[in-house]
Amino acid sequence: MSHTTQEKPINVFSGWTMLGVTIGVFAAAIALIVYFISMRVMDQPPAWWDISSLIVGILSILLGIFLGNGFFTLQPNEARVLVLFGTYVGSVRKSGFHWTNPFNTKFKTSLRSRNFNTPTLKVNDKTGNPIEIGSVIVWRVSETAQAQFDVESYEEYVEVQSEAALRQLASGYAYDHGEEGETTLRCGLEEVSISLQRAVQDRLTKAGVEVQESRISYLAYAPEIAGVMLKRQQAEAIIAARQKIVQGAVSMVEMALAELEKGKVVQLDDERKANMVSNLLVVLCSESDAQPVVNTGTLYNG
Repeated sequence: MSHTTQEKPINVFSGWTMLGVTIGVFAAAIALIVYFISMRVMDQPPAWWDISSLIVGILSILLGIFLGNGFFTLQPNEARVLVLFGTYVGSVRKSGFHWTNPFNTKFKTSLRSRNFNTPTLKVNDKTGNPIEIGSVIVWRVSETAQAQFDVESYEEYVEVQSEAALRQLASGYAYDHGEEGETTLRCGLEEVSISLQRAVQDRLTKAGVEVQESRISYLAYAPEIAGVMLKRQQAEAIIAARQKIVQGAVSMVEMALAELEKGKVVQLDDERKANMVSNLLVVLCSESDAQPVVNTGTLYNG
């Protein structure tokens, strides 16, 4: 069973304080070595403290170099994960100039938001139609210990798992023309984006990654069926337009007959009403301009 590494904060020394200590160590080392050299220049017989000053001076230089390896800086939204001989010590998030045990290994981790654009993937939607889909994922590291220790490479992990989540999501929705009230990829982008963010977050929690936003950035039918689907969309648009036209024409005919009867402009029997309705519908629903016919006879002898 995998073990989740919990991040723990750690306090480190101020870099400025330790810089003063390090400079003091180097100054003392230089003073001791200069003292030893001055004694040799004056041809003074070497005493035990002279030899000791040389040894202490050399050791002080080595100590100063050792202390210098413990300095590090952190910018805003950066962290350092400290490991001592294979054991996780803690994480430092406070920006500034710091010093820690030089034996600690320091892994730098960015806490800034990042964008990942998935490549355009070719998948089958819920109805089996091949589509092409892409997305953009906005993410950041929220748990530094998990990001460093629970996955091999958290950046690569984000890429692979985001693509897997997108494939799974696309296969669960129809591109369009779903059942009544059903959310589709084309018409329900907001809901689909929320579902995508939830799916990606479920996969990336293990890596200590927070998904801040996810959006579908590209959506289209695959080239092999794009032409057929375009014709279907055009036919559906024509049908929808015709339905609107017919509904409007019927409403106008009803209004015309009602106004004629209300104003008693002319009395029409059922046969003449049917003829008038037919003519009005032809005029209102026709794609070409109507060609009027002038009736020079009576209403019933046209």
